[in-house]
Amino acid sequence: MSNQANNQDKDKVLSALGGKRGLIDSGLPSLVFLLVFNLFGKDINPAIYSAVAISVVLTFLRLIKKETIQHAFSGLVGVAFCAFISKRSGSAVDFYLPGLYINAGYGLMYAITNLIRWPILGIMLGPILGENLMWRKDRARVRAYVMAGWLWVAMFAARLLVQYPLYKSGNINALGTARLIMGYPLFIATAWGTWQILKKTPITKVN
Repeated sequence: MSNQANNQDKDKVLSALGGKRGLIDSGLPSLVFLLVFNLFGKDINPAIYSAVAISVVLTFLRLIKKETIQHAFSGLVGVAFCAFISKRSGSAVDFYLPGLYINAGYGLMYAITNLIRWPILGIMLGPILGENLMWRKDRARVRAYVMAGWLWVAMFAARLLVQYPLYKSGNINALGTARLIMGYPLFIATAWGTWQILKKTPITKVN
């Protein structure tokens, strides 16, 4: 595989997994929530409205630039749901509760599909990389997708192990900070590791 094709496939993988813009769309509202919450005397209402507002702005900017709004829109729905949960309970820390459930759900999904040898990464990335489900006939390729899948299981598990105790303690600043640190940086590391594993086995292109 040429360097150009290799870089193109890498970009496709990173984009499919969320990419930088997807992480901004999902991570920036959480940062705004935490900052506004502390700046406005621990009042959840300004924090909630600010987080939703920035998510709306990000989605609107995607529309203006005629970019894909998939991640921005899903981020907007997610932020709105987090705001609803926090508003209903009256607890700022509950803004981060849906994220814990999401990490648990994704971690379980990746683990189960790995164990049955139908790794979700292969199902997601196969069509994008031009191999569809042909990778199912290549043991090395299946093994690569499974190995990469366990990286994601580890990432989701690490988030839960660190963030759930912080949620139970009610320490929103520590939880929000952990959410940021284990968001973009950890995602980039896991996505990079995924590509390092996948690029070592040749892709079986569909004729």
